[in-house]
Amino acid sequence: MFGPKIAVGVLRGGPSNEYEVSLRSGAAVLSNLHPAKYTTRDILIDKDGVWHIAGSSRKPEAALKGIDVVFNALHGEYGEDGRVQRVLEHFSIPYTGSDVFGSALATHKVYAKQRVSEEGIKTPHHGVVRIDKEDEDIDSQIRAAFRSVPLPAVVKPATLGSSVGVSIARDYHGLAAAIRRAISLAPVVLVEELIKGREATCGVVEGFRGQDLYSLLPIEIVPPKEKDFFDYEAKYSGISREICPGNFSENEAKELQRLAVLAHRALGLRHYSRSDFIVTPKRGIYFLETNTLPGLTAESLLPKSLNAIGAELPEFLDHVLRLALQKS
Repeated sequence: MFGPKIAVGVLRGGPSNEYEVSLRSGAAVLSNLHPAKYTTRDILIDKDGVWHIAGSSRKPEAALKGIDVVFNALHGEYGEDGRVQRVLEHFSIPYTGSDVFGSALATHKVYAKQRVSEEGIKTPHHGVVRIDKEDEDIDSQIRAAFRSVPLPAVVKPATLGSSVGVSIARDYHGLAAAIRRAISLAPVVLVEELIKGREATCGVVEGFRGQDLYSLLPIEIVPPKEKDFFDYEAKYSGISREICPGNFSENEAKELQRLAVLAHRALGLRHYSRSDFIVTPKRGIYFLETNTLPGLTAESLLPKSLNAIGAELPEFLDHVLRLALQKS
């Protein structure tokens, strides 16, 4: 028997490049919450950051009125960088996912690299290009990156997710073009040595199945041959092979799980996360980044890793909502 229904507001959409993916993650949440236990409110945030209920714009306080807890199904800027978390905390609304500080730290790829490196986790050699002012000299920073980071290099906006704006540079002209393209999307760009190996990702769920931090089975990601890496299209069009559990040795799998838990702790995250790695035959395992609100669509990796251990999405959603309510 269920007690009084819990009112859940599901945030989706948002002013980021991952708007469409967030719509689908939110739809998955809405359709997988048990109707006998929860009442749901679909809260759509449009690309301009305006909140909507049933097609009508609302101020955040009106959209959240009567809500017991928010399931944050946003991705990317605003949803994962601490900004919407500040709004929810201002109105004292419990919410799923990491808090303001953890969200901001993990979202910034440069700061996240520095933090996990302090815990002994290997990350690719890197350089940083910053355009904090209009008169910053991009050319000199491009030359500095070219001198300090071996090619080929991966160029990525430091604060975007889902591989938005990411490209691989194989020579100076390619590097310059990639940096200029990335800097048009975010004021800080990370330039990393391209580590050749197998792509892996590993989810972590707090307080799951009797463990403080439960590590899910690592997934091996095999992009199609025409793709250099697991880019936005490869992530969401279904053209990549995602093997769960991945074809890793027992030692590799255990180390991926250990590193995912260590990264989650180091970044001060809560509830759940998913960390991405490169597994090399000789150089070991390299950390790439941690996703604080990984996708929950049918194509997303976290639901696939849950299925691999016999956990369905409704069980996971229920668990995460309980975590959020316990800390309210």
